[in-house]
Amino acid sequence: MAEAVTATASSASISTELAMRRTGMAFQRTRMAADRTLMAVIRTALSLLSFGFTIYQFFNKLKEAGVLKGVASSRNFGIALVWLGIVMLIFGIIYHVLFMLGLRDQRAQLKMAGLVHGESKFPVSLVLITALALLLIGFFALASMDLHIGPFG
Repeated sequence: MAEAVTATASSASISTELAMRRTGMAFQRTRMAADRTLMAVIRTALSLLSFGFTIYQFFNKLKEAGVLKGVASSRNFGIALVWLGIVMLIFGIIYHVLFMLGLRDQRAQLKMAGLVHGESKFPVSLVLITALALLLIGFFALASMDLHIGPFG
């Protein structure tokens, strides 16, 4: 009888341990999904930034060459696309940071309740670093377009 109780307790302990590990892995998968979401925002923002900058430069060069006279609306459209890319990137970064902070808080609560191991850390997101670098490049491009200063002039 004592062997059956020990076997049942051991089986329950193993089952609980496996559930805790599955929950911990689910947190890692959720973190990676948040990174993939931010990568989608980066791709879209990069497309908007590069397309807007290209339109601006193309029509600016046509004006300088004397091919076109009035290109203000096309140049303004290019600037608007760059602004849209920057704003989209800012909102994506804010959403990502808030989501990750919430996920870390939820994991800490589950760890304190003893429902999940807290062994693995959430590393710094390389995707977030890339998004911040792209945001900086976007501001440089905008300064180059609007103020005619900066490295992209």
